Amino acid sequence: MIRFQGKLEDLFNNRWLVFVAAMWIQSVAGTGYLFGSISPVIKTSLNYNQKQIARLGVAKDLGDNIGFLSGTLCEVLPIWGALFVGAIQNLVGYGWVWLIVTHRVPVLPLWGMCILILVGTNGETYFNTASLVSCVQNFPRSRGPVVGILKGFAGLAGAIMTQIYALIYDPDHAGIIFMVAVGPALVVIALMFIVRPVGGHKQIGPSDDSSFTLIYSVCLVLAAYLMGVMLVEDLFDPSHYVIVVFTVILFILLVIPIVIPMSLTFFSSRRSPAEEPLLPETPKQESTSSSQDLNNEVNFSELDDEKSSEEETTDVNERKKRIAQLKAKIYKAAAAGAVRVKRRKGPRRGEDFTLTQALIKADFWLIFTCFLLGSGSGLTVIDNLGQMSQSLGYNNPHIFVSMISIWNFLGRISGGYFSEIVVKDYAYPRPVSMAVAQVLMAIGHFFFAMGWPGAMHSGTLLIGLGYGAHWAIVPAAASELFGLKKFGALYNFLILANPAGSLVFSGLIASSIYDSEAKKQAGLQWKLPHISRGVFGRITDVILTANEPLKCEGSICFFLSSMILSGLCIVAAVLSMILVHRTKVVYAGLYGKLQT
Repeated sequence: MIRFQGKLEDLFNNRWLVFVAAMWIQSVAGTGYLFGSISPVIKTSLNYNQKQIARLGVAKDLGDNIGFLSGTLCEVLPIWGALFVGAIQNLVGYGWVWLIVTHRVPVLPLWGMCILILVGTNGETYFNTASLVSCVQNFPRSRGPVVGILKGFAGLAGAIMTQIYALIYDPDHAGIIFMVAVGPALVVIALMFIVRPVGGHKQIGPSDDSSFTLIYSVCLVLAAYLMGVMLVEDLFDPSHYVIVVFTVILFILLVIPIVIPMSLTFFSSRRSPAEEPLLPETPKQESTSSSQDLNNEVNFSELDDEKSSEEETTDVNERKKRIAQLKAKIYKAAAAGAVRVKRRKGPRRGEDFTLTQALIKADFWLIFTCFLLGSGSGLTVIDNLGQMSQSLGYNNPHIFVSMISIWNFLGRISGGYFSEIVVKDYAYPRPVSMAVAQVLMAIGHFFFAMGWPGAMHSGTLLIGLGYGAHWAIVPAAASELFGLKKFGALYNFLILANPAGSLVFSGLIASSIYDSEAKKQAGLQWKLPHISRGVFGRITDVILTANEPLKCEGSICFFLSSMILSGLCIVAAVLSMILVHRTKVVYAGLYGKLQT
């Protein structure tokens, strides 16, 4: 019984259990991706127009990307405390929206609804920050795969929760808001004491490769499965029994990774010697070994001295006397705190930075700018994918929305995987992978601009992969260059680049060019076909089209904006390569010794 309790304690402190629990939290942390399913219910129940819904969408984007408070609380509170705060925000924000939509409480004005949406969506920033901070600290030598997998599950959260909603609340349209309010809160509260830094893991364990391979396999199967389920449910009308089977298989796929910590804890007979350095030593051992290490260092230098030809002719007693004097000087200097390396004020790249210290570094702003140009241009496509597909003659844009979601997920997974190969096998800077992703996105934007046959499929593939890769590469690179101690604050500042890029590229550039081209086509259509119909015909056409939204047809609608976005991605790739050049020495120091 005592042995079994010890095993349970080992399981609770297993870093792979923390990682799996963080994956489960991330699988319900994408509430922002469900806004497209929530907004029609709010619009119908509260009789909102599209402009009011758009304002709620802005509040959702702000709540999803402003994470200063969550980053700060993750440094002040224990991780479980930050997760609990996020769960309460999610429950209160969306729970109140559900009460209003179901007319159980008085309706708030639009600004009040915006605040509720912002507060509810902001809860997921706590889930993201806590999961990333914990797992990156637990796997400091596998940051790429860890960040890619976690951000990938966040991208799939919308599809996962939609499938659960189809099982439970399908006839009740307001039920999806209730599920968004209660579901994530329950999952997070159940797991909040598991997700935390467990410490002591400074190297790559012998079982890491096989464990990550299993999780990657589950991710690929899960992505393909969800794509198939979405297609089946969209093309056919499956019975409730079939939906139950689909959901059960989904839960099985989500639970499979738990076999990793279970097998490492209960079926591993003994700890291999290679894994011993992964375990934290007791303070007593550390304190007693410090003097031994000092002696060993001096003795090692003595051995080096003995190897020199000049030292061979030196008297043994004189040599011992000089060694004793050297030891005395070292102990005295250490006691006085005088042993230090002369250096500039503040940390160096690769060490722990605060946000204030990072903000004065050129490398930090290079990462921010590259992220702004790359992810901002990708989010512009995601936000305008419906209009882009319709302008090229596609009547059903939902297939492209589903496709870019899956490619986004695979981009996050592959971005973490391949960038890890770059740094582990070649000790080369991780941002080179970001430059490759940005070149792919530039090609994708060019396809959208040309409007060739199949351009939507090719462009969706390239943009989805490139956009998703940014979310795996940028956080991992930031943690490597600026440390893990204040990673929460650094990460939440960097993700502000995402809505900032979308605001400029989508809200100002793409929308303005689209409306301009739509007005030109509307004016041309009003003038040419009705010349012989007289004044009455023209007036009738104006009245009929006045209440219709402007529509643009043809590749010209997004030609200029896509070419601009393609050029910006090329600029981002150039800036990424500049960052690569500036950080070669840092990555050589961080990962070069792994190759020896």
